[in-house]
Amino acid sequence: MPKITVFSQDGNEHSLSVQVGDPLMEPLRDEGLVEGTCGGAASCGTCHIYLRDDWSQKCGERTEDEGYMLEGLEEHVEVKPVSRLACQIILTDEMDGISMDIAPQI
Repeated sequence: MPKITVFSQDGNEHSLSVQVGDPLMEPLRDEGLVEGTCGGAASCGTCHIYLRDDWSQKCGERTEDEGYMLEGLEEHVEVKPVSRLACQIILTDEMDGISMDIAPQI
């Protein structure tokens, strides 16, 4: 079972064990770190994260819908090259050790 490290908005570090095959948003939502309001449809932006340590290359490309949602967030929060919607990242064994910051919420 892979482990991930998440830095919340208040700077606290959270270590979570995650289930392979689940969207990253689910353990983050279950831990109360993101809302995940749309349930994974890439239509709310409440699971916006910043990947750390070059993990963006290991998490696949942004989907088209994800890109549109992140563009919409740019008016309200900083969108970085490492910005992703956690609902669009499916967890794999290769993601063991992934680290991220929870982006500011609108």
